[in-house]
Amino acid sequence: MAGISSIGVVGAGQMGAGIAQLAAVHGVDVYLYDADFEALKRAHKSISSNIQRLVSKGQLCQERGEDAIKRLKGSQDLEGLQSVDIVIEAIVESEDVKKKMFVDLDKIVKSSAILASNTSSISITRLASATSRPRQVIGMHFMNPPPIMKLVEIIRGTDTSDDTYNITKCLAERFGKTIVCSQDYAGFIVNRILMPMINEAFYTLYNGVATKEDIDTGMKLGTKHPMGPLELADFIGLDVCLAILKVLFTGLGDMKYAPCPLLVQYVDAGRLGRKRGIGVYEYRLDPRGIKGLPRL
Repeated sequence: MAGISSIGVVGAGQMGAGIAQLAAVHGVDVYLYDADFEALKRAHKSISSNIQRLVSKGQLCQERGEDAIKRLKGSQDLEGLQSVDIVIEAIVESEDVKKKMFVDLDKIVKSSAILASNTSSISITRLASATSRPRQVIGMHFMNPPPIMKLVEIIRGTDTSDDTYNITKCLAERFGKTIVCSQDYAGFIVNRILMPMINEAFYTLYNGVATKEDIDTGMKLGTKHPMGPLELADFIGLDVCLAILKVLFTGLGDMKYAPCPLLVQYVDAGRLGRKRGIGVYEYRLDPRGIKGLPRL
């Protein structure tokens, strides 16, 4: 795609690392930023391992895999992003934290660069208002995990230009993604529909209607979902689900988005899901040190 030869990814967590991997595999130079050096190390190890696995399975040729790893550069200095064509922010789902990051990025990256957020619920218009370039700010919401999931949800803020939208759409398509476009309302498309279902699953458990296993089995076999809503919440992160529900409740003012007390209690207890080894379910480490297998 003309115009985009390098991207910056802010945040080396699961989403940021996945986006960085996706871009590198598709021939884009990637500058992955995180203030935490250990997070950068984990991300580089994970990306290298995933690429090597794709090569071993014949899903990626050796040459392209080696090229992808060479395209990835980690940095603890935001100044390293000053020459990129687009920055994709993938940090904590907090409007205040994201706004602060956008203020910093606006001062650092070149004037023509696009600032995109991987937010799953927060207003793009309000994030854009923290910058001097609201026409170049857009939402680019990847599904988890980014290298596997086919969808990218693009969100236009009030002032997002057609050029910014078209460039972002073309980049997502270059990554092999299908695009849906949402207006800038709380939760956008996917989470506005998904989070009430997850919340209702928590209420179903909270009210003693059924066990967690029966709730998830009912939804998997009864509605052909690949993962039950409680298991999915653990995969997303219960803290992330709670944060999104709070945005929905505040932004739309409807009680159906009020977070279930059980979800709040689990988050308060640090039961955040697979990433912590315990959420609705408990998880064990597999022999390779990868979290996320249900405890038998």
